[in-house]
Amino acid sequence: MIRPNKRLSASLALALAGALTVSACGERPKTAETEGHAAKPGEYERGPHRGRMLRAGDFALEVTIFEDGVDPEFHVYAYRKDKPIAPKDVQLSIELSRLDGEVNRFAFTPVEDYLRGGGVVTEPHSFDVKVAATYQGQTHRWSYASYEGRTSISASAAQAGGVKTEIAGSAPIAELVDMSGRVEITPEGKGEVRAWYPGRIMSLRGELGQMVRKGQLLARVESSESLQTYSITAPISGVIVEKNLNVGDVAGERAIFVIADPTKLHAEFFVYPRDAQKVRVGQPVEVRSLSGDTKIMAKVEAVLPTADLVSQTLIAHAHLPGGADSAFRPGMGVEGSFQVGAQVAPLAVRTKAIQRFRDFQVVFVKVRDTYEVRMLELGRQTPVWTEVLSGLKPGSEYVTDGAFLIRADIEKSGASHDH
Repeated sequence: MIRPNKRLSASLALALAGALTVSACGERPKTAETEGHAAKPGEYERGPHRGRMLRAGDFALEVTIFEDGVDPEFHVYAYRKDKPIAPKDVQLSIELSRLDGEVNRFAFTPVEDYLRGGGVVTEPHSFDVKVAATYQGQTHRWSYASYEGRTSISASAAQAGGVKTEIAGSAPIAELVDMSGRVEITPEGKGEVRAWYPGRIMSLRGELGQMVRKGQLLARVESSESLQTYSITAPISGVIVEKNLNVGDVAGERAIFVIADPTKLHAEFFVYPRDAQKVRVGQPVEVRSLSGDTKIMAKVEAVLPTADLVSQTLIAHAHLPGGADSAFRPGMGVEGSFQVGAQVAPLAVRTKAIQRFRDFQVVFVKVRDTYEVRMLELGRQTPVWTEVLSGLKPGSEYVTDGAFLIRADIEKSGASHDH
């Protein structure tokens, strides 16, 4: 968990509180200005509609964001001496300043018993707010902070917590086709120890499961024709996986030993006819154990041209890189996600960066030492990249590693969705 210093924690608490300004009426036609003061989350006065009350003497506004079955929009109610007044008698404007410098301005029109903002209050509802209202020739102004999904973390604390960022931009997104298969040793990883000339086996120096080196002496055979004894060595380094003959047996066509190199592996996938035209040599494929605990990226190295007579499936080979033998064994069942039909998405983020926040899938953007949530509409997805349709600006710096720490810090701070 990232732990900001005391000075940082104090400033973060003030920021998350949302400083509601206390209004003071001025002489007509002067403007009544207000300055904010720090408040704890939820400390501000709420009105009959559960909105934020802004007061200036006898005049007051109740600011709400209405989002019941519609896109979020401002609904503002006006009062004089706590009694509703006609919305047509009030001229109102609201300005929102967001973390990245974007400014949203809203004009209002009277609707029934409230003033309705002209436009959508886009997520996140995290901004510094300026309100200006004119009633009976008197203009009143308020300003306050209303933050959600935001926290500040020093650069040193973020680095210590493993937080890393990237710049959002275009990326290749491919359609995924899932297939089942199994792990096998490559043809180059197998070697058979055979007699060069038919004859009786005089001695054997290999046992089942024994690790042998290339060129190591494994057997001596007496030729049936010349009656001379010759030596047979291991053709490759590996493990003896088959022992088919013993001393005294006559060696001929049958292999005496079979050696396998467990480090030379590939995955064989069963390609059904509907997918046969999509799979190509060189395509990336994520190979997973059946439990899903182990994943590794590989590439298609071959697609065999002949189909199985019964299932009509083709076999696609995906080469497993060095080190795969630590998790995969020959004969193991695996699953694979083939990346086919790759296209460039105009805007994409790392799939690992996506987190859950309220009912949204989100990433966290970074502006200086402040991090804030961005609610995303997502498109195509691969294990590496996810297309972003809306909710994030190109060029935004977003968290790729350590995003769960940012989310935990925000949840701990109590920066909630509260209007």
